[in-house]
Amino acid sequence: MKNIYVGNLSYQLSEDELRDAFSQFGEVSSVRIIKDRYTDRSKGFGFVEMPVDSEADSAIQSLDGQDLKGRSLRVNEARPRDDFRPRRQFA
Repeated sequence: MKNIYVGNLSYQLSEDELRDAFSQFGEVSSVRIIKDRYTDRSKGFGFVEMPVDSEADSAIQSLDGQDLKGRSLRVNEARPRDDFRPRRQFA
């Protein structure tokens, strides 16, 4: 299972459209576009999970730099989340 980071997304792009782009390369198990919790607007990046590593590698190679809805995608394998990073404190 590979978790793929997808950046520079159009703010109008839906999760279904992102799934369609990746499903050309194989099975997609999940798609999540990250949204601002207060405005519910896309933050311009998301994550795609693909269960077959070779299909995920092919998608990364093919989609990195490609145009999707007027934006040039940045696609690479996601780094593990740093669970120890400090949360921002609001006064």
